[in-house]
Amino acid sequence: MKIFSSLCGVSDFSVGFAAMAFICYCSSGGVEHEESDKKDLICHFSPIGKKIQTWVDSGYYDGASILIAKDNQVILEKYFGNYKPETQVYIASAGKWLAAATIASVVDEGKLTWDDKVVQWLPEFTDIKGQATLSQLLSHTSGYPDYQSEGSHRDDYQSLEEAVKYIVKLPADTIPGTKFHYGGLAMQVAGRMAELATSKDWEALFQEKIARPLKMSGTHFTPVDTTGGHNPMIGGGARCTLHDYAHFLEMISNDGMYKGNRILSEKVIHEMQADQVKNATVPHNEYVANARGLTHTGIYGLGEWREMLNEEGEAVLVSSPGWAGAYPWIDKENKVYGFFLTHVNVVKANKDAFSSFYASTVLPMMMRDLLPKAKKRKQQK
Repeated sequence: MKIFSSLCGVSDFSVGFAAMAFICYCSSGGVEHEESDKKDLICHFSPIGKKIQTWVDSGYYDGASILIAKDNQVILEKYFGNYKPETQVYIASAGKWLAAATIASVVDEGKLTWDDKVVQWLPEFTDIKGQATLSQLLSHTSGYPDYQSEGSHRDDYQSLEEAVKYIVKLPADTIPGTKFHYGGLAMQVAGRMAELATSKDWEALFQEKIARPLKMSGTHFTPVDTTGGHNPMIGGGARCTLHDYAHFLEMISNDGMYKGNRILSEKVIHEMQADQVKNATVPHNEYVANARGLTHTGIYGLGEWREMLNEEGEAVLVSSPGWAGAYPWIDKENKVYGFFLTHVNVVKANKDAFSSFYASTVLPMMMRDLLPKAKKRKQQK
């Protein structure tokens, strides 16, 4: 529900209060006390809204939206500029998480295994690229080139079958499993393997296994947009709405369950979040080092970044950021998930040296800082 449209200089928050006992629930004191708690909650999270509004006011984004939930209850939802709940946006690499989950569903069915080699499904891969495994294709350790070479036609093909015809011809960069090299082409091959295993095209498979069960009616991988930065299909071509991706994050946060229905097994969720880089060499300037200043090498699972780890090496902050600003994350330590949906104004951002890819990473850290303060304030009331 929309409330208090002008409190704290931040407008149009939607807040789920019913189960927010740790912040705003009041067992006595009547409606007046409860309304006061709601105002306190909205004001408390205003720094996040103000940060995003600053980006919009600076012209880096024409609009944006954000949704954050804790313990499966929405605690913050806000729209900026020209964005509305139904606004559909190309999310670039944020779609990699969706793609990995789709393929995980095929693994759940037993029609693929993470150790399947490319050549088992695509015998035309007769060189070393054919020895890459499904898990390596989804963890950027397959040895494939990241994208088509400069001067070549970009991978904006409307089918994975066609895309693979142009990937098979490319030389391998390295031996599979030896180097982490972030890119999009290898995921096209993984998706094609899933198509062959199920006898379904990618969009149909995604809709059946992920989109429809999660009520993601505004999320699609096809048709593939030919604009630079919105392809290839699996690694960068998805488009979605705010609530759609939030439904996906709720499912992942709950170990594959969504509204009482099992979408993915706990086993494949764990595999997606486990260290899939393993012994591969990681360049010094990769995303986790740049975004978090951390030097651990277990930086990637299957379709998702392992931004922060606990002492046991388990991922506690996972994400799948897109170059244009879209940023989904799950903070497992605090039982929080969030999605920031936007698309950068490239001209303005470049002029000011603003990085939409890295700017969004401040949001989960702001949330981590605000949550204990909110709890403390409530205890002091």
